[in-house]
Amino acid sequence: MNIRDFIDGTLLYQWIILAFFLIAFLVQLGIYLFVFLRVPLYSKKKKRAKSPGISVIICAKNEEKNLKLFLPQVLQQEYPDFEVVVVNDSSTDNSEELLMQLSAQFKHLRYTSIPADDKLKRGKKLALTIGLKAASYDHVLLTDADCYPASEQWLKLMASNFSGDHKFVLGYGGYERRKGLLNKLIRYETTFTAIQYLSYAIKGRPYMGVGRNLAYEKALFFDNKGFAGHYHLLSGDDDLFVNENATRLNCAVEFSSESHTLSVPETTFRAWIKQKKRHLSVGSHYNPGSRIRLASEWISRIILYITLIWICVSSSWSIPVGILFGMLLITRLVIFRMGMRRLDEKYLLLPSLLLDPIFPVLMGAIWLSSRFEKKYQPWR
Repeated sequence: MNIRDFIDGTLLYQWIILAFFLIAFLVQLGIYLFVFLRVPLYSKKKKRAKSPGISVIICAKNEEKNLKLFLPQVLQQEYPDFEVVVVNDSSTDNSEELLMQLSAQFKHLRYTSIPADDKLKRGKKLALTIGLKAASYDHVLLTDADCYPASEQWLKLMASNFSGDHKFVLGYGGYERRKGLLNKLIRYETTFTAIQYLSYAIKGRPYMGVGRNLAYEKALFFDNKGFAGHYHLLSGDDDLFVNENATRLNCAVEFSSESHTLSVPETTFRAWIKQKKRHLSVGSHYNPGSRIRLASEWISRIILYITLIWICVSSSWSIPVGILFGMLLITRLVIFRMGMRRLDEKYLLLPSLLLDPIFPVLMGAIWLSSRFEKKYQPWR
């Protein structure tokens, strides 16, 4: 190979890297402008508020402390016709005694207990199915034992979306703000994911919801055979059910600040990673369209940062590429900040500068490690 061939080959390599950067840049810019912008710009159509009977379902396993703290806030919602059904899944603490006391105080609290069985491996899906069968009303609202509503209007606002063809209501479930890097990591991931799934739902492409704040018609569950298609999976009682059954016509979103739920965040990286492994392990079971859309964001973000670093270090195009990246960064920060405000989240804008390039790599590593986990783990 002569010098000219070497130079030509080097230039071709640089053009290829530049092309990858430009493609990733356009994909990221398109996602923010045409998808993620939908959350901050969303305007809910005015309609007559509905007040259907609602069954709030909570599955709990050794959650005595959280039930004592948060269950009364669920029971004290300002709503004309609702019940709360707690499924006590083989708890070994004093959850049973607590529920007995609370049911004497709140007549609209009902609970059922699943006996322990060391021979039977089961997860949350069994407890949730039992709760759905026990529900008295045709509409159900799911939350967790470590969650509490942001206001006494939570139930009213979520239920108001059951109109026309709407059979699903996707809500927002955030986490309490505390000190430390882990808390910022948890809240950033939760906020980014919510902007993503709520935006796609508004766009007519719903693909997931979160069990911390999710409502649907009970008949929809039983008519579609519940969790039969993925009962063997540890997770997926919320996102896979939505992914299989939600459509452009039957899905509504609700993310006004009073409709949120708040959860107690994990306090150790180990516990958080274990939680994310459960959640990420079901992603490969999403429908093809959802997988392509999610992968395009994740892969394009990784390619963007890798090619950006390479060009800035090794190419004469660093200035124009830097300008393009600066435009994208400003766009992303503005839209992310607007999304944060709609979801009533604070103090995540500056941390997002660091977390945005790190997160796809971190999530990829956690997902890859989840592929080697044993098939069954307790859900609590």
